[in-house]
Amino acid sequence: MTPAPRAPRRLNRHSLPTLYRRYFREPRRERLFLASLAFFVTFGAARWVTHAIHGGSHRFGDVQFHGQHVHHLVWGILLLLAVGYGWLIQLGNAESRASRAASRVMAALFGAGAALTLDEFALWLNLRDVYWEREGRVSIDAIALFGALFLAGLWGGPFLRAVAREGLRGARFAYRTVRRAWRRSRTRRTP
Repeated sequence: MTPAPRAPRRLNRHSLPTLYRRYFREPRRERLFLASLAFFVTFGAARWVTHAIHGGSHRFGDVQFHGQHVHHLVWGILLLLAVGYGWLIQLGNAESRASRAASRVMAALFGAGAALTLDEFALWLNLRDVYWEREGRVSIDAIALFGALFLAGLWGGPFLRAVAREGLRGARFAYRTVRRAWRRSRTRRTP
């Protein structure tokens, strides 16, 4: 008879915050990770929304101001200016809990602003709207996605690896439990 598999540490609602605190003790590393993650998520969301608008979706529409189309580049620049001003007045630079929360928000807003701005890089490079033309798409998608994933992996690598290890432990435990139950059910059926 084979011994029962040992149950791994289970991933409960306290494990993820514990892992996060362990791997992001240093605020600088946490800010870089959050900015990279916000960049990646915002870039994907901006691409999805613009493709939906371009495809004729009635869910979304262009933002207009006095009949003029406002590109998402503008919202990105406004976010970057707000974050820059916040950092000039040293918002989120102290060690208090409220300051740490402000630091996280500022980092995420910076990543989002950078994504919105860089997504329309071809607009500021060509000084005309070439978003849907060949010149507007030349490797910007690949560079931005690669850069965001690389930076998220670089700054959040140890944390993401720890989360993956916990997930694998849980998957192995589930697999062993199902396999053991299946073997028991087979041994009960045979006379």
